[in-house]
Formats: sequence, structure tokens, C-alpha cells
Amino acid sequence: MEVLVQKFGGTSVASYEKMKEVCKIIEAHKEKYKDIAVVVSAMGRKGAPYATDTLIGMCTNINDRPTKRELDMIMSCGEIISGTILATMLDSMGIPATFLTGTQAGIITTKAFSNAKIKKINPKKIQRELADGKVVIIAGFQGGTEDGEITTLGRGGSDTSAVAIGKALGSDLVQIYTDVDGIMTADPRIEPDAKVLKYADYDEVFQMAENGAKVIHPRAVELAKNADIILQIKNTYNPTFEGTKIGPASMLKDAYEDSSKTKFMSAVAHRDKIAQVKVIGSEEDFSDILNEMEDRHINMDMINFLTEKKAFALDVSNLDEVENILKQHDVEYEIKPDCAKVTLIGNKVTETPGVIAKIMRALNAENITLLQSSDSYNSLSCLVDEKDMVTTVHVIHNAFSA
Repeated sequence: MEVLVQKFGGTSVASYEKMKEVCKIIEAHKEKYKDIAVVVSAMGRKGAPYATDTLIGMCTNINDRPTKRELDMIMSCGEIISGTILATMLDSMGIPATFLTGTQAGIITTKAFSNAKIKKINPKKIQRELADGKVVIIAGFQGGTEDGEITTLGRGGSDTSAVAIGKALGSDLVQIYTDVDGIMTADPRIEPDAKVLKYADYDEVFQMAENGAKVIHPRAVELAKNADIILQIKNTYNPTFEGTKIGPASMLKDAYEDSSKTKFMSAVAHRDKIAQVKVIGSEEDFSDILNEMEDRHINMDMINFLTEKKAFALDVSNLDEVENILKQHDVEYEIKPDCAKVTLIGNKVTETPGVIAKIMRALNAENITLLQSSDSYNSLSCLVDEKDMVTTVHVIHNAFSA
């Protein structure tokens, strides 16, 4: 019988009451699946007693520059607390369960504290516990090096843990439980007409995650694609709702009743706190600047090479460092800090005539200035003033959701 892997995020395990709902979901799936492995995040979000940010604060309140090793040690405690409680709760319901830390579960990582990568997983201990009839609860977001150091996997680490464990156990399906009904065509907090997508392909969801959608981390999507694992995004508080299935494009064609009709827009994603940088200088100057930014692991986005100017966008958190680089190279430059990136994601965006013209008409009607644009096979991004971000999401969503 196939092993089902389920992952429950911080909001799903934020309290005893919410954990009881998680237990009911696991119990319901035991009717179909003999073997279930469950990956958990830390309890709650920022401000909650055992949330990861709260644990970090216990160190930074006494030392504003704690070592990454010590931070990983304390951050790993959040998942240990939630996982132990969940396993104990399942046992109290008559469902045999056991909890494993990332290291106990066989997750071997690199030694990059706070942003480690999974090198391999030895699933033998998980498999032994499953063979004993237990639901195996596993701490997400963490693992250990080959010499026994505890590490954490960085942002979205629990999603990545779940998919990696699914791959190691030979699972075909990994369910990601969160507090929304699935992946939506836009963030429902700013777009009231957003709808849940029943299906989405890996590449589209990767673009959504890269461009600001926060339902699942892009590393997890990429790993699922490489392992041929179907991901299912579900709502812990609406568990009978089917949610969103993420898989290959062929799955989408088979899923829709009328395969002759191809959906165009999958979603509109957005990211704020973006800066636009324009550099005026020689190709040699700019090449040196690019090399230095690469050496410092600074990511650039929406790169446009014009004859006289080179323009790109980046997260504002990197702005001071980039400005120092530009000053050192003595080039003329312009910086616009208060920007946002709004991205249309859909099938064959760049192969469809008139997409950018339609966007331009919609933005012009709202007096929104398009600062810069970039595209890929299935996405088209617009850089706008941050004050115009919400309106830009509305107009692009309305223009392509019909």
C-alpha cells in the first residue's frame, strides 16, 4: 500500500483545538491508507509562544548577533514541540503514533546553517515505524549533518521536507494542508474575485511561488516535479473541499472535460518591497558590477539591457549593498525604491498575441505607469509604483479572468 505524506503548517497546529482537527483528518485518511507520514511546522506564526520567530527572539533579545548554529538549535525546537504534542494526541485517540526529529527521520543535509539543503534521506527508521502500524510524525524544516549538527532548511523548509520524504518513501501524493482552500487566481485579501484553481501544472505554480504567492515554496514544487509526485493543497478547516492538485501539464489536459479549451490565465501574483535600479555605463562596467553582485549572492530580477541603460529590479533588503557596489565602480545610476512586481501567469503567455497591449490598455485606463516589464514562457511581469500594486492586480486579473 502506498504511503501518504501529509504536511500541516503552523496555523494548522497553532493550538490544541486546531490539532484536534488535524487528528480527525489523519484518522479519516487511515480508512484508505495503511501508512501515513505527517510532517509538521512549528506551532502558530509570529507572536505565538512556540512559533519560530518567537524562539529566535529568545536569542536575539540577549545577543543581536547570535551564531547561525545556535539559532538552528533553538529554531528546531518549534517543530519538536508541535510534533510531540500531535503524536501524543493521536495516541490518546487510539491511533498509534510516534514522533521523529529531522535527524531521527534520516534527513541528511549540508552544513549551511539556517539555509541547509537536503543531501539525502535514509527512510529506514520511518519505514520501521510504519511497519509497526504507527502514524509517523516528522519535524519539518530541519535535518542534520553527517557529523551530527542540527540544521534548518530556510524559508519554506517544511514544504521541502514533506516532498523529500515523499520521494524517499516512494509516495505518489503529498498533501499540503494550510488555512486556505487551495491555490487561487490571486491573493483573496486584495482581489475579491479570486477563485480556487482545481488544477495547476508544476511550472505555473513555481512561477506563482517565485513571484509572491505564499501557498507553497518553489523548492518543494521543483522537487515534486523531478520526483513525479502530485501535490495537493488543502484547507485544514475545510478538509472535504478538494483543493488544488499540482502536477504535469498532461494531468491538466486529462482533467478538464473539454480538452479542446485551454485555460489562459492561471493566476496573478504580486510582490512588494521591490526597488528598480538603472545603471548608465559601459558594458565592461556593468559586467564587473554583475560579477560582484553574483559573488555576494544578490539576486537580480527583470533585467533589461538597453543601449544606454541597464535596468533591473531587486528586493529592497539588498539595496544598500547594491548602492555601495555602484558607488565603488563610479557609475551613474538611478534608484527607485518604492516599487512592486505584478505577474500574470498562464499557458504560453509569450506565444499569445496582444497580451502586453491588453495590459497596457488596462493600466492606462487607471493612469498607472508601467516602469518595466519582463516575460518568460508562461509569465509576464510588470513593475509599477508600490502605491499602484493593488489596483494593478485588480485590472490584470479582471482583464484575463474571463
